[in-house]
Amino acid sequence: MTATITETPKETATSTVPTLSLEGIEVAYDQSIILRGIDIEVPQNELVCLMGRNGVGKTTTLKTSLGLLKPRSGKIYLEGQDVTSLKPEQRARLGMASVPQGRDIFPNLTVWENLKIGIVVHGQKAKDQLDRVFELFPVLKEMLKRKGGVLSGGQQQQLAIGRALLTDPKVLVLDEPTEGIQPSIIDQIEDTLIMLKEEGRMSIFLVEQYLDFAKACSDRFYIMDRGSIVKHGVIAELDEEAIAKYLTV
Repeated sequence: MTATITETPKETATSTVPTLSLEGIEVAYDQSIILRGIDIEVPQNELVCLMGRNGVGKTTTLKTSLGLLKPRSGKIYLEGQDVTSLKPEQRARLGMASVPQGRDIFPNLTVWENLKIGIVVHGQKAKDQLDRVFELFPVLKEMLKRKGGVLSGGQQQQLAIGRALLTDPKVLVLDEPTEGIQPSIIDQIEDTLIMLKEEGRMSIFLVEQYLDFAKACSDRFYIMDRGSIVKHGVIAELDEEAIAKYLTV
């Protein structure tokens, strides 16, 4: 009689720890509660879009995740490490990079000088990423001597994203990357974000109101209303009812 051996399936080697997690985050200005128990997960190598109308708390959520605002309660984790009490520069050293609304480049410095700041701050690690940035955004290499302030809105956004990528981050945080940008550059940024997540080197967390862009490049979505998460799921589950109720102006 031959014994039958049943093998136990092996666990996959892929970690299930999200790159970025916000758990029970509450933020208040004076006595006004702005964020109410926010729970968000940004899985490894995925793009998560935070959506909602103006004034519902989206940018506040991003700023809190980056350490620019201190939560009244709740925890923030980067690859399982509690970073709630860490300053923005400490989180940056651990692998968080951001592109804020308005892009925040230095208008009186050249494209090269804007990039060089990242190299000076982050050293060889940033220098090693320079060719990759030029590969993603060839226009930056062509305009190295131009001042940031004379670039178009789309070119400034490419510069801001390129500067953030010099840190080779674990998670890239963007606030409305399509705002005020011409359609051709929006398409290029969309392609770049999809490429970055598919390379398996980083996760992306963004706020975006341009619905077509969000649906084209996101894996998951969270919708905010009045400081709370009211709906979330994979992007295919974003239905017309939710769009009409929470996103349509």
